[in-house]
Amino acid sequence: MKNVFKSVMLIVFSALFAVSFNACKKSDSTTTPTDDNSATKLAIINQFLDHTVAPTYSNLAAYTDELVGKLNTLKEDMTQANVDAACETFLEARHWWEMSEAFLFGAASDFGIDPHIDSWPLDEDAFNNLMASPSMIAALDTEDGDVVAGEQLGNALLGFHGIEYILFRDGNPRDVADLTDDYMIYAVAVAGDLRNRCFQLEVSWLGDEAPESHAELMEDLEFNTTVNGGDFSYGENMQKAGQAGSTYVTLTQALQAIIDGSIDISDEVGTSKIGKCYNGEDVTYVESPYSQKSIKDFTDNITSVKNAYMGGNEGERDETKSMHAYLKSINSDLDTRVMGAIDYALDKIDHMARPFVLNYSDPSAGEAIEACQALSDVLAEAKDAIKDN
Repeated sequence: MKNVFKSVMLIVFSALFAVSFNACKKSDSTTTPTDDNSATKLAIINQFLDHTVAPTYSNLAAYTDELVGKLNTLKEDMTQANVDAACETFLEARHWWEMSEAFLFGAASDFGIDPHIDSWPLDEDAFNNLMASPSMIAALDTEDGDVVAGEQLGNALLGFHGIEYILFRDGNPRDVADLTDDYMIYAVAVAGDLRNRCFQLEVSWLGDEAPESHAELMEDLEFNTTVNGGDFSYGENMQKAGQAGSTYVTLTQALQAIIDGSIDISDEVGTSKIGKCYNGEDVTYVESPYSQKSIKDFTDNITSVKNAYMGGNEGERDETKSMHAYLKSINSDLDTRVMGAIDYALDKIDHMARPFVLNYSDPSAGEAIEACQALSDVLAEAKDAIKDN
């Protein structure tokens, strides 16, 4: 338009201005986002939802449901084989939860699900008090024991780490002879609550694509599964970024939320999950101490960053519809640094002295902390780089 001002007569400018104005009016009338990269951004969002979020939460829901069944079987038939089977399913469910931590924004945060199912350390004093309360054990040993657990036990006795405490000792499945009926009543109830919360995550993000039975359970429990109690699932809310009703004002803001989630977990792994013990701030703050799977948790967390960035879980990726490809088109050097930082963090975590619960002060933990911080920092650069693109 500036060239028109400089090179044509007023009457010609007026005619061109009218054409331009009408064209703008036509563009403004559509509900499609107007920036030049809108189709690319929406493709990245859809790929993220369909091939990272959906399979992760669907697997998490399925394995926590299976865990309830395995624990019920163990409760009715206490054999070492049944302990081992429950432990295997627990670790699979745990894997999918840790693989979701790059997108704890949304339902996991809004509904308090993260602290509800993944707080540590377990409060062993409170656990012993619970075991000494016949009335609470009786309340847990009912058809609605899962609801009782979720409403009355508190985060320090709930979730993965309560079940882990029952099933594992010193990195191995617990000896079946150490289990009691009361232990199993507690484990089944807590696993039921864990399953309910993971169904809530699945239904909240997948909406109508979630299994009907899972959605019906959410209705029965009166659990919210929409953004701000409205009409949109969390997936729809992100897909409709830039449109009326979405909490994301622009598609770019939705992409930045994906990066923010990755920044947050990269920082948490380094600063809190490893750092609190390594720096002596709280040497009891060890995630998964009974199964001794802390380092596996850390690896899965950073892998969740990789999945979010690279366009899907392994086996489901389409890198052409990824944050990686988009950033590469804007700043290829920065993209190379992000990819390098992800792999470097994974490598440093892999080389940590094991088990972490016995080696949290080892220098290798310090190296992993630095690598996670470097990843968090370069992801912050990436978030800033897409701001105006």
